[in-house]
Amino acid sequence: MSEARAPIVVMKFGGTSVGDVSRIQHVAEIVSHYRKDNPGIGVVVVLSAMAGETNRLVALAKSCVEIPNSRELDVLLASGEQVTVALLAMRLNELGISSKSLLAPQARINTDSRHNNAQIENIDCTTLLEIISQGGVPVVAGFQGTTESGDLTTLGRGGSDITAVALAAALRAQTCFIYTDVPGVFSADPRLCQDARLLAKVSHEEMLEMASLGAKVLHARSVYFAMRYEVPLVVLSTFAGACEAGVNGTWIVNEEELMEKAVVTGVTHRADEAQITVERMPSGIQSISKLFEHLAKRDVFIDMIAQQAVGESMVNVSITVPDEYVRVAVETIKEVMAEVGAAGVAVDRDIAKVSVVGIGMQYYTGVASRVFSVLSKENIAVQMVNTSEIKMSVLVPRKYCELAVRVLHDEFIGAPRAA
Repeated sequence: MSEARAPIVVMKFGGTSVGDVSRIQHVAEIVSHYRKDNPGIGVVVVLSAMAGETNRLVALAKSCVEIPNSRELDVLLASGEQVTVALLAMRLNELGISSKSLLAPQARINTDSRHNNAQIENIDCTTLLEIISQGGVPVVAGFQGTTESGDLTTLGRGGSDITAVALAAALRAQTCFIYTDVPGVFSADPRLCQDARLLAKVSHEEMLEMASLGAKVLHARSVYFAMRYEVPLVVLSTFAGACEAGVNGTWIVNEEELMEKAVVTGVTHRADEAQITVERMPSGIQSISKLFEHLAKRDVFIDMIAQQAVGESMVNVSITVPDEYVRVAVETIKEVMAEVGAAGVAVDRDIAKVSVVGIGMQYYTGVASRVFSVLSKENIAVQMVNTSEIKMSVLVPRKYCELAVRVLHDEFIGAPRAA
């Protein structure tokens, strides 16, 4: 039996939600309304830095030195959230709500020592619970942690979401609300597909796949955290006009809570990857093993892999990697070309990855046939394929990305039903 949940919620607000003083004041109103409507529920708030602030600080560091020291970069980046938590705590206190801003050392969010991409190891909730027990609202800086030796760290992409979900897990909170600039999770990017639907519920597994495959509402690490620790998660808009948490949002739930398991829940896309082809290398497993061993040593994240025979004993090995890994991947391959017996390396950035995701795919056949049939009708060439139990991804020319999203959405999900 699951441990009983505490009468506490975590409310996380992203960078657009706290983009200026007026928006921070609006966030304070949301928190105030929630407390009035739910007098027996404690509230913990987690904030990101103002939209664009982290990028500005990175640019500031690089204007000073070519390669910033990772420890000092974390000290600099952590200052963004310090501004927003202080401003919100000021506003809440002015509204008559006792509030304290807490940085990572004060909130006792402990991480390992991997600067710029730290992992949370444990959270001591003593300070948070003390503030809540006195009727106050702790406002916690997201994205940051502290090592055993006291150094500041940052959690990497989606770090504030990770902070919020980790706090909800540690507190055994009833719900973790993720406030953003969209009303929830859609079946496709509404900017590309006008028929995209707002989803009422999505399973953790589906959301994990969708987040890693291009859906930018939540970061995959935070979804994994929520799934691992069974944290009830809701995505909703800061700007929807309603102050009640949970209105018109998307619930991220266990698979067992889904009454209906659609074959495909969402269609996602990524256009921020490149295809790298290692040309004419020996087809033996030893050469291919060495290639991937060297890439792993340089922490290159590899997404899709394909192999094509070239003659009797040679192959072209193609991989896709996110844009930020392209430079180090190409440098690594060039350094080891002689060792692995490759003739050259080529980079193609004119690609996009389009994926269909659905928990129901594991119970139905024919998904691949329908994907290829739909794309074939539009003469969209498929360059690579990657599958799992609940997703199928295809690599297509970038110019066909939007069309591929639309036709796959029409095939599997269709237009919204009339009310």
